[in-house]
Amino acid sequence: MTAPLQAGDLAADPLSQFQRWFEDAQGAGIALPEAVALATATPEGLPSARMVLLKAFDERGFAFFTNLESRKARELDANPRAALLFHWKELNRQVRVEGAITAVNRPEVEEHARKRSRESQLSALASPQSHPIDDREILERLVAELDRRHAGEVPVPESWGGYRVVPSAYEFWQSGEHRLHDRFRYLPADGGWAIERLAP
Repeated sequence: MTAPLQAGDLAADPLSQFQRWFEDAQGAGIALPEAVALATATPEGLPSARMVLLKAFDERGFAFFTNLESRKARELDANPRAALLFHWKELNRQVRVEGAITAVNRPEVEEHARKRSRESQLSALASPQSHPIDDREILERLVAELDRRHAGEVPVPESWGGYRVVPSAYEFWQSGEHRLHDRFRYLPADGGWAIERLAP
């Protein structure tokens, strides 16, 4: 069992603390430590959640990319707030991040898109994400057609973009014996961050 987590073990800045734990997850050989649950809601408060891949994090926030016509994008555009949940079972840890949403600028979107495999770029170009389709073969035929049409560089569709969660709260959770887990929340305070322990 992991030793109890104490306030003195934490970095004063939550981004630095996240960096530590993310690097621990990478070092532990966890498959896709960047996989994160993204929760959104409609303006009426109807929630939805799905897994996405974190592609960057820094002082500006936590960035991911998606089809701008998808359900998540429509909800984020209408209600620009979101929550992220990282769960690293092998380390008995999870991190929650909550905050407002901003759009990733177009140069960053295109830079990210160009780093993807050709096959992934073609799939993104072909897929009307979150919209009904009759069968899988429609997508497969469209991918093949786009592959022939774009023998060189695959264009980045205008419907492909990114969002950034700008944190207004963080929570770091570590499993403890007999369900006495350790939870610490970071909230903005006086130009920095205040840290408080939460009951499990």
